[in-house]
Amino acid sequence: MTTLESIDEVLAKHQAALPSSQMSKIELTLTRILFIGVIAFTLGLVLMPETVWDDGLRPIIWEPVEQDAGAQGDAGYTYQNTAIYTFGLLASVVVFQALFRTLELPADDKMMIALIAWVCLAPILRVLEDGDFFPSSIDWLLISPIIHLHLATWLIGIGLVSHLVGKQWDSVEGDVGELNIRIRLVPFLCIALLFMWAMLYRPGYATHDMGRIWIVIGLVLGFATLILAFHATRDWPTITRGLLAFAVGACFVGLGHWAQLAATPWLQESGKLPNDVVLWPAFVVLGIPAAICVFLYRIGKDDARQLKLTGFEAGVLPEGVSIKSWEEEEKVVADHPIEQLSNKALLASPLVLAMVFGQLCDGFATMVGIDYFGYSEKHPLSDAVIQYGGGISDSLGWDVEGAWLFAIVKAVLVSIIAFIFVEMRVENRQKHLRLLIVLAVLIVGLAPGIRDIGRLMLGV
Repeated sequence: MTTLESIDEVLAKHQAALPSSQMSKIELTLTRILFIGVIAFTLGLVLMPETVWDDGLRPIIWEPVEQDAGAQGDAGYTYQNTAIYTFGLLASVVVFQALFRTLELPADDKMMIALIAWVCLAPILRVLEDGDFFPSSIDWLLISPIIHLHLATWLIGIGLVSHLVGKQWDSVEGDVGELNIRIRLVPFLCIALLFMWAMLYRPGYATHDMGRIWIVIGLVLGFATLILAFHATRDWPTITRGLLAFAVGACFVGLGHWAQLAATPWLQESGKLPNDVVLWPAFVVLGIPAAICVFLYRIGKDDARQLKLTGFEAGVLPEGVSIKSWEEEEKVVADHPIEQLSNKALLASPLVLAMVFGQLCDGFATMVGIDYFGYSEKHPLSDAVIQYGGGISDSLGWDVEGAWLFAIVKAVLVSIIAFIFVEMRVENRQKHLRLLIVLAVLIVGLAPGIRDIGRLMLGV
């Protein structure tokens, strides 16, 4: 039987992968393109503002944001701004993963859980903007894609302070290090959450005739869960603890405002009051994806536990081993724990479970919202699929729109993506890239799914 030592000896004969601290040619090229693009855009705004902004990007980018933030709301996407957002997202993934890797930031399941909480925070705020809670002076901060840039600023700030505190005290074992981390970081996180509440939520109270009880409950739960989440993650890296604790607390503050909207609806800018609260869509939109994720987790949990005991990470090759050498020694590495256990183990990882849940949630929310509640689709590609499904419904005599086809397409796509992920192996230096790819998928899947179910339930 092949041993780990013999496998390592065979792999050591191959050329080693690039060190994690070194950027690849693709990363360097995209970083330079992005840097040059930012400089060119800045110079264009200064030297040729009418060409670059007034006649160029303003009608494509900013005017839809203004329309979305206004009383008419829900401006549709176009092929042009969709292409710009997609390229910007992909380029940012490649550039930032290289930056995070060189900074040696964690890219494990714990960081994925923390980032999921941040993804959930965006639609929680967005639903309140849909309900016209925020005053016009700040509601543009809660419109896509600005809301993601806005929350990214909060994330970077929280992450930077948490990283600096952890860099000083994570290496100190025992209660001394933990006490210093808590003394320095927990008050900062609470003050930051209070500042977010004062900046975003407090101005809206004066403009609406509404109750306060659920808002107060949400605030209490927000600060309580922030502290509890930080306490419960003592063995996590400090940066991950800080990011998770703040995002969880902020989510509960926002959900308190959701509950207040349901209890004492306020008049929207359109002159309409939200409809009665409807709960059954949540059982479809959240319940079915959750059941599927539980099934996947049960399939993979045992292999994930065994792989963790070996000291390896699912789908991630040992440090210094390249994909090329791993594939060339396919028969030799077949006995390696990574190759034997990764496929099922990944089914139980937050990476795959979050993608599956998010995409299914988005698909079912779109189906329920359009086919049963009369909503419409904003994205042109998604709308094309729905229109095609509507044609099939008409030909079959079904009295529903075509969003059911969109849900099926989403299910098929996420199945393909999940299959690719469980079969894929990445070099140790590519862990951050894999993490940020999943984060990008969540931003375009889980975030709109939660927003849709929030609007359906609250009737906004």
